[in-house]
Amino acid sequence: MFNRRRRRGFSLIELLIVIAIILIIITIAMPKLTNAKKFAQETAALRAIQTIHTAEVQYNSQYGRYAVSLVELGPPASGAASAAAADLIGNDLANGTKQGYKFTLTGNNGGYVVNANPVTYGTDGNKTFYSDQTMVIHENSGPEPATATSKEQGMH
Repeated sequence: MFNRRRRRGFSLIELLIVIAIILIIITIAMPKLTNAKKFAQETAALRAIQTIHTAEVQYNSQYGRYAVSLVELGPPASGAASAAAADLIGNDLANGTKQGYKFTLTGNNGGYVVNANPVTYGTDGNKTFYSDQTMVIHENSGPEPATATSKEQGMH
C-alpha cells in the first residue's frame, strides 16, 4: 500500500473563492453603510439646530436679545460666562462645524437665522437645513442652502 499524507489547510482555489465572496458582500454593504452614515449626520444636524434653539431661548432670557453668532452661545475662552460667550453650547458647535455639517448663526431684526450645510455635499449629507426664531426647521434635498421657503423638515 502507498502512504497517504493527510491534507492540511486550504487550497489556493478555496481561499480565492472565500475572498471573492467577502468582496461581493463588501460591495453590497458599502453603499448601505455610507447612506446610514449620511442619515446619522443629518439627524445629528437636526439635533444641533434644536440645541441652538434652546440656547437662544436661554440667551434671550438672560440678556434680553438673541445671540447673533455661535461664538456668543459658546463657552468663554477664559473667565465667567457673559453676553460675549454665554457657555450655552459646546465648543465644537460654537466653532461652527460638527459631525460633517457647517453651522452658521446670524442675527436679524428681533430674531436669528440658523443654517446647516454638509461640509462636503453628497459625502457628509444630502440635505441642507434652515431655521429661525420660529423654531420651524426647513430642509432642501440638494446642494443649495435651505431657506424659509424650503419645505418643512419631515413634510413630504
